[in-house]
Amino acid sequence: MRIKRGVNAVKKRRKIFRLAKGYFGCKSKNYRIARQAVMKSLRYAYVGRKLRKRDMRSLWIARINAAARMNGLSYSRLTHGLSLAGIELNRKVLSDLAISDAEGFAAICEKAKAAL
Repeated sequence: MRIKRGVNAVKKRRKIFRLAKGYFGCKSKNYRIARQAVMKSLRYAYVGRKLRKRDMRSLWIARINAAARMNGLSYSRLTHGLSLAGIELNRKVLSDLAISDAEGFAAICEKAKAAL
C-alpha cells in the first residue's frame, strides 16, 4: 500500500505561510517566494539576536561612563579600580545601579577611587 504525503505537504506549507503572515504581496501568498522570505527573515532574526547583545553592552557602558564622570572618574578608570578592589559586578548590574541607586553607585565609585 502506498503512502500519500499530501497531508504532510500541506502541513509544511501551512507552517511557512504562518511565518510569512503579514508579508507584502506574493511573499505571503506564493509558497516558493514565501519560503525564501521566511528563510531570509529567520536569518535576520538570528543575526539580530546577536546584535542586540552588542547594542545592550554599548548602552550599559555609555550609562556607566556618564554616571562615573558625575563621580569624578572615567569608565576605564572605574573598571580598573573595581578590578583592583576585587569588586566583580558586570556591566548590566552597574548600569542598573547607576540609574536606580545613585548613592550606591557613588559608594562603589569611592571604593574604586581608593583602590587606584
